[in-house]
Amino acid sequence: MPSGILIIDKTQGWTSMDVCAKLRGIFREKRIGHAGTLDPMATGVLPVFIGRATRAVEFASEGQKEYVAGLRLGLVTNTQDTSGEVLEEHPFRGSLQDLEGVLDRFRGDIQQIPPMYSAIKINGKKLYELARKGREVERQPRPVTIHSLTVEGQTGPAEFILRVRCSKGTYVRTLCHDIGLALGCGGCMSSLRRTRAAGFSLDRAVTLEQVQQAEDPAALLLPVDAYFSDRPALTLPSALEKKVRNGMTVVMPEIIPGEYRVYGQGGDFLALGRAENGKLFTVKSFFEV
Repeated sequence: MPSGILIIDKTQGWTSMDVCAKLRGIFREKRIGHAGTLDPMATGVLPVFIGRATRAVEFASEGQKEYVAGLRLGLVTNTQDTSGEVLEEHPFRGSLQDLEGVLDRFRGDIQQIPPMYSAIKINGKKLYELARKGREVERQPRPVTIHSLTVEGQTGPAEFILRVRCSKGTYVRTLCHDIGLALGCGGCMSSLRRTRAAGFSLDRAVTLEQVQQAEDPAALLLPVDAYFSDRPALTLPSALEKKVRNGMTVVMPEIIPGEYRVYGQGGDFLALGRAENGKLFTVKSFFEV
């Protein structure tokens, strides 16, 4: 059965779940999940985990993400992007320098109020379901981190391109909305392309069309241990490999504390392991049973 990571360059109009559904048909594999939802309007990096590799999704969703976003100033919509209903329009009479002058307040650790058009649940109801019924409920601010925020260009009198590197849970359209508020004219997101997620960038991405046309789609898969490439590799002797395969803790008195990519004698990726106090524990196993 196919197992590995596929970095999809998602096109506009598709939901992340649409992509997974299409790949289930291509690979004839039910175990498919993704790391980091992209709205239909957004394009770019969508890491998809197939087969046994789905066990890594919980780790992949935690990392930093990078986006290139269009910011349209002077326009406020109910979805905080240009796909929504226009609520307000105000002329933006400022400059690039005015925009750059407010960005510093959005860098670092900030608070965001999640948009109504989001999948966050309040009292068991998704916010976007309530929003479609014309309802608005109070949302509590959430902490997020903006690691980097720069202006990459200006494409019109009120149109700018932002590059954002941020933590999990950041809404870039809310960031655009809030920047517009800070400038006093309102704003919304006009485009969004994710350039990096789960440690993978666009240079490793393929389109769904490329997957469909591939003679052997499985050849496009990255091995699951590629996600853990920042951890050192540890190859176990046969006796210890057997213990890991049986779910046992391994005694290794000389091992340096930390996380490891654990391999068997045949080169099989066995597990993500954690060493402490002279013992190796399995954090998550990845070998086929």
